[in-house]
Amino acid sequence: MHDNLLLNINSICNDRMKIKLLAVGKTDANYIAEAVSIYEKRLKHYTSFEIIYLPDIKNTKNLNSKQQKEKEGTAILAQLADNDDMVLLDEAGKMYTSIEFSVYLSKKMLTSAKMLVFVIGGSCGFSQAVYNRAGARLSLSPMTFTHQMVRILFVEQLYRAFTIIKGESYHHI
Repeated sequence: MHDNLLLNINSICNDRMKIKLLAVGKTDANYIAEAVSIYEKRLKHYTSFEIIYLPDIKNTKNLNSKQQKEKEGTAILAQLADNDDMVLLDEAGKMYTSIEFSVYLSKKMLTSAKMLVFVIGGSCGFSQAVYNRAGARLSLSPMTFTHQMVRILFVEQLYRAFTIIKGESYHHI
């Protein structure tokens, strides 16, 4: 089944589906921004990909975590079109191996709307409205990482998935 999906996906034009990463907050560390940029450039070879950084919520010390999640949730949902397929990067999400993630991505590219949106929330998590809107949840690991580190891990895994789909040698089996 895996090989059939890869054959089908290779016949699809690169611009059929677009992928977007929404991330709450800016990237403070230059080394993180540089690493993300490297994979962002590499991904352009496979698909239309963009990262949108949503501004940090101001005056968070005056907000409780629920209020912060609500404000971030409003900003996240404002970035979506009605037919976008949204996947949350969430510690309670489904975990995949890299090969399983490439199959998941292949299926999404064959069956989803034209925009697949992955979301990295803020440090407090997601509002209930965002959870309600999401089509799926994805976990990168049972470990906890900073939200900035998750950006590197995710774009690298996305790149790896495309190289697996295309049968390239980046991922050694």
